[in-house]
Amino acid sequence: MADEQTTHIFGLRTTANREDQVMDFISSNVTRKGINVFSIIRPHGMRGYIFLEAATRNDAEAAAFGVPYARGVLPKEIEYREIEHMLEQVKHEVNIQKNDICEIISGPFKREKAKITRIDKQKEEVVVELLESAVPIPITVKMDAVKVIRRDKEEEEDEDKDESTIG
Repeated sequence: MADEQTTHIFGLRTTANREDQVMDFISSNVTRKGINVFSIIRPHGMRGYIFLEAATRNDAEAAAFGVPYARGVLPKEIEYREIEHMLEQVKHEVNIQKNDICEIISGPFKREKAKITRIDKQKEEVVVELLESAVPIPITVKMDAVKVIRRDKEEEEDEDKDESTIG
């Protein structure tokens, strides 16, 4: 158990409605500089704050150093039980693949059919191209705004069946 590392939770004040941008900057800082930050939490419904799970206060401060819209680490460490009610255990099983045909189920392109061209699991976004448009324009939408209606692999199998019935 000597190698088990204790973690601490620190609150970070941010500019209201800029929490996602701060999280992106901190995430890239942590990856680039190898800082001991283990998770970044954005509590739903709480504006102007995010939480960092880090090995030390110095790691949390280093991760936020120079980040636009980050206003500073709170002086007092946060206890897990204080934010536990804000956390939701979610197991994301993403079953979306490149080239799948999907239907957009929310937003301005609702009920449009599109082909998935790129998937960003970190941001939970997909880039799609509308099938009915004359010119393919890439559109970025949230993963939960699309519903897969046809798999790329099923499409290939259907073509194989068509060829075998012709001959």
